[in-house]
Amino acid sequence: MSLAEIFGHVAGGRPVRFVGYDGSRSGPEDAPATVELKSPLALRYLASARGELGLARAYVTGHLDITGDLYEALRALLGGEKPEISWAERAEVLRTLGIGVLSPMPRPPEEAPPPRQRGRRHSKARDAAAISHHYDVSNAFYEMILGPSMAYTCAVFEKPGDTLEQAQAEKFDLVCRKLGLRPGMRLLDVGCGWGGMVMHAVEHYGVRALGVTLSKQQADWAAEAIGERGLGERAEVRFLDYREVTETGFDAVSSIGLTEHIGEANLGSYFTFLASKLTPGGRLLNHCITRPNGLEGSRTGSFIDRYVFPDGELVGPGTIVSQMHDHGLEVRHLENLREHYAMTLAAWGANLERNWPDVVAEAGLGRARVWRLYLAASRVNFELDRIELHQVLGVRTGPDGESGVGLRPSW
Repeated sequence: MSLAEIFGHVAGGRPVRFVGYDGSRSGPEDAPATVELKSPLALRYLASARGELGLARAYVTGHLDITGDLYEALRALLGGEKPEISWAERAEVLRTLGIGVLSPMPRPPEEAPPPRQRGRRHSKARDAAAISHHYDVSNAFYEMILGPSMAYTCAVFEKPGDTLEQAQAEKFDLVCRKLGLRPGMRLLDVGCGWGGMVMHAVEHYGVRALGVTLSKQQADWAAEAIGERGLGERAEVRFLDYREVTETGFDAVSSIGLTEHIGEANLGSYFTFLASKLTPGGRLLNHCITRPNGLEGSRTGSFIDRYVFPDGELVGPGTIVSQMHDHGLEVRHLENLREHYAMTLAAWGANLERNWPDVVAEAGLGRARVWRLYLAASRVNFELDRIELHQVLGVRTGPDGESGVGLRPSW
């Protein structure tokens, strides 16, 4: 069995073409994408680390390449049932390739250390390091991928033809409407990124807003943008762990894309803390990636953990609702925006490809390849309903149970 035939067999006949460094080929000639094993090192990466981690290492280092449409290739490879490979077949593959493929390989420099080397999970120091690993690449890098909004969370598309900028503005506005913001209110935005929510709420709803982020580069960029827009008297972004916010009495709290970094075991204390920051009748809008059910483990896969979001954890929407309800908040509304995130990722991926030479020059080829793989794979997983995006609105009710939400949603 040739090298390409082995991988075609492992892929279970999916419509992807395989080319081996030995010149072998398998799969349909008209496949939308071709997986090319460019050197024996690709095999060592694939064999010495299980599943997606080995694939990621081989791809990031360039020893495995995917030509054609990466999204279509991943859609074909990830869709449907995983092929069953018997132990006899695995033994045959190992005899064909040789025992040397199992020898360990060094980790690519883009990879975060394994969890056992990171310290106590979700300690302030470990969380800061995890955030820095992903977000402190460079602001110029994120500008090329995210576009002018610098919004790195799921956008909301009112119609299919909306631009990414329109959809990100609508996302911020939807959050503002759900929170019932009015002039003079105080807003706390935890995990505020580059300050998009803070600035939108101040400019369009007349509130005073404080945002906090664990990324120094994000905080510096946001401070400059706030100054340029003349919002300094009402808007502030601090380089700060949300757990160190001392102010209270906020009318609203927004958490957009932070819960994924908190950890399932810490959700109760997280929502208790945020509820304590609200005045009676104050609202919390929690916007985060979720599992499609509550039956799966919360830990992310090895590729996401090592290359994208170290220590990230995803839970089902029922867990979010229960934890909010059990820790000081009455849940009033839930919305799934799964398809919107697939569209957002497609737009980010298009930005990446359009700016590819500049992205590589800014962040290096390895990091650029991480992002190409991450954006395409995430888009596929949202489309296949393997991950979802939920907004959950809660309120800290008043002493007599008043919510102030109204009989029907007004947004």
